[in-house]
Amino acid sequence: MSFRQDYLSALPQLTAATAPAAALALFRYQAQNCLPYQEYLTALGRDLRQVESLADIPFLPIEFFKTHAVRTAANEWEPQETFLSSGTTQQQRSHHFVREPELYRYHAARIFERYYGPLTGWTILALLPSYLEQGNSSLVAMVEHFARESGQRQPAFFLHDHAALVQALGEAKREANRKVLLIGVSYALLDFAAAYAGQPELLDLTVLETGGMKGRRREMIREELHQELQQGFGPAGIHSEYGMTEMLGQAYSFGDGRFHAPPQLQILLRDPSDPFSVSESLAAGALNVIDLANIDSCAFIETKDLARRHPDGSFEVLGRLDNSDVRGCNQMAT
Repeated sequence: MSFRQDYLSALPQLTAATAPAAALALFRYQAQNCLPYQEYLTALGRDLRQVESLADIPFLPIEFFKTHAVRTAANEWEPQETFLSSGTTQQQRSHHFVREPELYRYHAARIFERYYGPLTGWTILALLPSYLEQGNSSLVAMVEHFARESGQRQPAFFLHDHAALVQALGEAKREANRKVLLIGVSYALLDFAAAYAGQPELLDLTVLETGGMKGRRREMIREELHQELQQGFGPAGIHSEYGMTEMLGQAYSFGDGRFHAPPQLQILLRDPSDPFSVSESLAAGALNVIDLANIDSCAFIETKDLARRHPDGSFEVLGRLDNSDVRGCNQMAT
């Protein structure tokens, strides 16, 4: 079998103990087979033989997904799907070329079910108007797959039809043995909560925000956002998702602002003033992500987010590095 086949066979079984070795093996594979990453490493003058731990790995700046075709073993495949980040022009949008779309959907579903239980026990409804309007969204693809796998009767997406969403929420809540998840971009959830605050259909849901004001509202710190959402959806904690176009995995927060990631998603921090000062023990800093599902693009991503890491491995997203564009997957926080 090829490295890729062996690696993907082992990916679902990774644990916190085995993930670092898998990451190092994937690093060596991508350092030799992902041309933009290889060129970046060459420009750094990095000797691959000296990479012995996760902290030794040079991470690819996330901007490369805007300016380069980030593909591993690119001569072996053509993209079956291309996910684009939100943005005002085609040139400003990141491109994530996907070799096997079913791998993304399968992996995303496994992560969701790790934390929330089987999809067949959920009805998934979504307010993602900007993602639907711009198209080629990995988030929309994920929600479509979740709704299909859940076997729900209601449609998943409602765009701007809030009245239809209220009706669908009411119907879903009346179904026995099913929980209801409302997932949405922040500004759309705020508009919906303000318009229908106090209505019983909005209460006793799991509300999951994906961040993003998209220029429709002022940016809020996460605590303020969640407090305002709770005025419409009730006092239960607001859940959050941490994900982005350049990743195939997600982390989830269950109402306390702390994100939890599966073993296939490793989180490291770096000194914000030194992109090569990476540590597995740093308590706060700029966020680096190892997304072990990204075998066909690049798994080692230097994001522009600031984060705090907790002893249990969970992390908080604190905001953005100076001069970086506001991305849809985060909320600014103090």
